[in-house]
Amino acid sequence: MFLNDLQKYGPENIGAIKPLERHEAEAYCRKLATSHYENFPMVSWLLPQGLHQHFYNVYAYCRWADDLGDEIGDSAKSLELLNWWRSELLACYAGQLKHPVFIALKPTIDEFSIPQEPFLDLLSAFEQDQSVCEYKTFDQLRDYCRRSADPVGRLVLHLCREHTDQNIVWSDSICTGLQLANFWQDVARDFKIGRIYLPQEDYERFGYQREDFNFQRINPAFLELMKFEVERARQFLVDGLPLIEHLPGRLQVDIDLFAHGGLKILQRIESIGYRVWEKRPKVTKLDAIGLLIGALWRKFFRRTNADGVASK
Repeated sequence: MFLNDLQKYGPENIGAIKPLERHEAEAYCRKLATSHYENFPMVSWLLPQGLHQHFYNVYAYCRWADDLGDEIGDSAKSLELLNWWRSELLACYAGQLKHPVFIALKPTIDEFSIPQEPFLDLLSAFEQDQSVCEYKTFDQLRDYCRRSADPVGRLVLHLCREHTDQNIVWSDSICTGLQLANFWQDVARDFKIGRIYLPQEDYERFGYQREDFNFQRINPAFLELMKFEVERARQFLVDGLPLIEHLPGRLQVDIDLFAHGGLKILQRIESIGYRVWEKRPKVTKLDAIGLLIGALWRKFFRRTNADGVASK
């Protein structure tokens, strides 16, 4: 589906077609979001109705950028297309709108005063994916997360009008923790496509060698390495949890789901004894129901406590 959209709205044809009306562009973004992201329908009903379309618009930008990086199959072509996407973003901020995503996104950018930085950071990360497949240090991996994961949380804070310095710190911690959890969940899957996110300095410190990846060896060194990485990811998520109570209304439930969803992934990795070469740990539908119930209960508990304090 994406390749069809790219052929229709890509750089070769976008200048030759009549730009969509705003309502048509918004419908395109809405369809893209609800048909491509399996978790979006579950989360979106929790958001205030007035924010739905804005989230669809931002998601459509991220989806296009991600697919330009991952779905082309040619790194040189991906870099060319990502550079084109950057030029379309800059043109959007200058009021020049051709692509349906930017026709829909521009009113969102204006209404919530969203700067270019988070959008550009995402592109930088997707460009890095075309040439960097392994990381020597955790600092290098953290810098990648800063540009590939943290901008999403910052965009959400803008949409929620909660973009404060302290909230950014908490949000970044949750986003990085969630991405690390996804990396450790997908060690085997990522290796099959030529990517290793476990930092070299970490696996060598525990005695795991680069050639061990080729044989997908599970030995004491690997298990200790994974235990260490799981605990590090958990700390990032836990450090960001104070963000939840500083958000308004139902948005608390959304962020609670994301954060505790990451913690559940880490719990699932532990439950299989960190043997992620053999089995990909997954969050089940029953887990998802439990996460939602837990998020709603914690919101009720916070509200009850707040009401009790206010009545004193």
